[in-house]
Amino acid sequence: MNLIGTMRALDETRGAVRVEDVYDTDIDDLWASCTTPDRLARWIAQVSGELRVGGTVQLVFTSSWNGAARIEVCEPPRHLLITSEPGADDEGQLEAWLTAEGSRTRLVVEERGLPVDKLHYYGAGWQAHLEDLGRSLALGGAAHEDGWSGERPAPAWHERWTELTAAYEDTKVD
Repeated sequence: MNLIGTMRALDETRGAVRVEDVYDTDIDDLWASCTTPDRLARWIAQVSGELRVGGTVQLVFTSSWNGAARIEVCEPPRHLLITSEPGADDEGQLEAWLTAEGSRTRLVVEERGLPVDKLHYYGAGWQAHLEDLGRSLALGGAAHEDGWSGERPAPAWHERWTELTAAYEDTKVD
């Protein structure tokens, strides 16, 4: 199984997961897939709220995670940083970098502030999300026709996450 993520401890209790992949699309199209509500809803999350730097958005991920996030940095088409659950004890950061590589684009996503003993779950989840992005781009539409909610993950996402979790559990945390 090809894993596209790495995990590292930031301290004794918190860690980070970093995943990356290259997509057969230009940087502007990939940026739109990562920042516009209708494109995000095709592969990872339903998004609503104040879509601006300093704004708060509400998210419902295909994994069923739902909550608030604040947009900290938005530098089209290369860099996005959001803080999830701003002000909460489990506040974390999600950062994305896009880099053009000819006619293709590399996406690197890192989530920080995660429980270090559960990093394998997040690694598996982020890989499944990035695979869904690739599928959405190839289809030109939704990767999850069956939908999802805050109570029920997208069935295909959940199946892939389950498959990947064991592989990430066997991977070393740096």
